[in-house]
Amino acid sequence: MQERMLRPSVERGNTECSSANVRISVRFFFVFAGVAALLIAYAAPFWAFAETSEERRARLEQELMEIEKDIAAKKGNLTELQRQRTSLERDVAILDSKIETARLSIKQRDISITKLRDGIADKHRAIAGVDQRVLKSEESLAQLIRRTREIDDVSLAELALGEGTVSRFFEEIDNFEQIQSALDVSFKEMAVLRADLAARKEALEGQQVEEQDLRQIQVLQKQAIEKDEKEKKTILTVTKGQEKAYQQLIAERERQAATIRSALFGLRDSSAIPFGKAYEYAKEASAKTGVRPAVILAILREETNLGENVGTGNWKTDMHPTRDQPVFAQITAELGLNPDSMPVSRKPGYGWGGAMGPAQFIPSTWILYKDRIGKATGENPPNPWTARTAIFATSLLMMDNGADGGTYATERKAALKYFAGGNWSKPAYAFYGDDVMEFAESYQRDINILEGK
Repeated sequence: MQERMLRPSVERGNTECSSANVRISVRFFFVFAGVAALLIAYAAPFWAFAETSEERRARLEQELMEIEKDIAAKKGNLTELQRQRTSLERDVAILDSKIETARLSIKQRDISITKLRDGIADKHRAIAGVDQRVLKSEESLAQLIRRTREIDDVSLAELALGEGTVSRFFEEIDNFEQIQSALDVSFKEMAVLRADLAARKEALEGQQVEEQDLRQIQVLQKQAIEKDEKEKKTILTVTKGQEKAYQQLIAERERQAATIRSALFGLRDSSAIPFGKAYEYAKEASAKTGVRPAVILAILREETNLGENVGTGNWKTDMHPTRDQPVFAQITAELGLNPDSMPVSRKPGYGWGGAMGPAQFIPSTWILYKDRIGKATGENPPNPWTARTAIFATSLLMMDNGADGGTYATERKAALKYFAGGNWSKPAYAFYGDDVMEFAESYQRDINILEGK
């Protein structure tokens, strides 16, 4: 009787445990299938949009390469034209070449900005995709936890009934633990990926801000285009296309030495001085450094142009707080100047400003050169906002950058280093070296007139 009463109970227990095992197995299958699908989907979004992005990037790279070739060809043509005998045809061709080169440079930077924007958009999509995968993984993990709790709710009495049931149960538990461990690994990998994508996005955004700031500087190139077009129109209007009239125009310009000498030479964050005085200071500095006076003056001219385009800032907001602000306070204190009233360069979007005076030295660099500048000028302490001191400071830094080599290449490279330091070879900064060398050529012509050459 008792045996008959016990057997249905045992059989019922075995049946319920078997059903539980079936439910666990089914649930295990669906959870495992979901996890597998999730892991497969883990990389899918990248495949989906990477191909389109690569095609666009390749097209932009090709356009950029063609523009760079065009710029190189124009510069080569310009150099060849400048070697030719002065003539109306030659000088008009030079102006045409300068105008076209400036336009190509603007287009070159536009493509660079487009590439950066595409890269940022790709990273946005990638981060969004990872976010979705993380959310799905969290849902799967929550489901896994619920299933585990259901297993925990199975009574010990049920586990004790039926041979093989307990081992089957723990086998399922082991499988769930393996899946949970795999999900943990997946979460860690996705966290690393998200951090990497976020870092890349931040870097690209910084580059985009830098490019946008450089694009503002392209206003100078557009102004140069307008100036060259105006000069070309003036030449053709005055001479009516006649070579003899043009040669007479050149002769008249050569008689303008007195005008050149008295013309004002603009200086960034400082009062303008006569060109003749600026040239005297540059000759004095050149005697100590070996850097051509025309190149020294060209650097100061380009920095002045940048200052007019970008504007000035304040040392408390635009200067590096730990590297430069304390040094700036020391410099102004030694000179008896109010730091709040002294102009410094405005902070760009991609770094710190705070450069001082016409030569645009940042305070931490000025301190490194202070003794050399003082010795060369005879000033103690030297003042970065005075014309003569700024000219000597520019000459010393340009000498250290290799401008005393005296060739076009060494002077241009030194100018680029003056502006961009270790990033001097970036194509985005080429405009600075080109502008400096063009100004140097113009100043050399004025200097030749002043020297009677």
